[in-house]
Amino acid sequence: MATTNPSTAWRDDIDVTPHPPVGATVSGLDLDDLPPGAVDFLVEVLADHGVVIFTGQDIDDAGFVRFLARFGTLTFTRGETPVQGHPDLNVVSNEGRTEPPRSSFHTDTSYVRQPPTYTALRAVVLPERGGETLFTNQYRAFDTLPDHLKATLDGRSATHVATGVDLGAGDESRADHRVFQRHPVSGRTTIYISTPQRCATVSGMADADARASIESLYLHCTAEDNIYRHAWSPGDVIMWDNRCVLHKADHSGVDGIRTLHRGLVIARPGNGA
Repeated sequence: MATTNPSTAWRDDIDVTPHPPVGATVSGLDLDDLPPGAVDFLVEVLADHGVVIFTGQDIDDAGFVRFLARFGTLTFTRGETPVQGHPDLNVVSNEGRTEPPRSSFHTDTSYVRQPPTYTALRAVVLPERGGETLFTNQYRAFDTLPDHLKATLDGRSATHVATGVDLGAGDESRADHRVFQRHPVSGRTTIYISTPQRCATVSGMADADARASIESLYLHCTAEDNIYRHAWSPGDVIMWDNRCVLHKADHSGVDGIRTLHRGLVIARPGNGA
């Protein structure tokens, strides 16, 4: 007679609903009270699907920080606005702005040697209309990449630089990363780039050729059929793996205040790193 292992019984209550081309909604977990083994499970889901959406979460900033710390070390991007009382988190908001924020598809803080593995956003105040967040599948982008671009960029690295962020004097602001990378958890090949303005050069290529290749690659990665658009609801928490996902906010047509709190995590060795 089969018996249920109490340490994994919680898996029976979890539902993972993919929504191609990227991401999945995971239901049945309380993020501030994760059972043993849930972090390893979510690391696998993040590696497989890129983006994980948790709905109906009753979690505050302290609980959000506790949740993120289960995955590794929280890190902070210099130049961002910290959340009051929670300096590991930053505020993403249109409040007080006369012009909508600007956003293009990117991966977070790629201009440092060890970029954040994961990013997570918690809904705080949502507008009456608009303010979706968009994601791309960088596995699919590689799998469908034209052969000539694969051949041109195979084995090359892009130099990522900071744009639009005041890092302060002396801060690291450029780093080299392979354009095609093997994800350490899924084993799949992903395209690791950011917005073209942040990809300054490509190893072994003349500047004009590098610019043309990165722009072609970026257009391919962000094609409409490779995008999932998430409309926020109260209680939503979204987490994604920066190694296989690009993201951007759609600030067009937003009606009302849109405030999210963001946390960045560097995975500890053996936990998604």
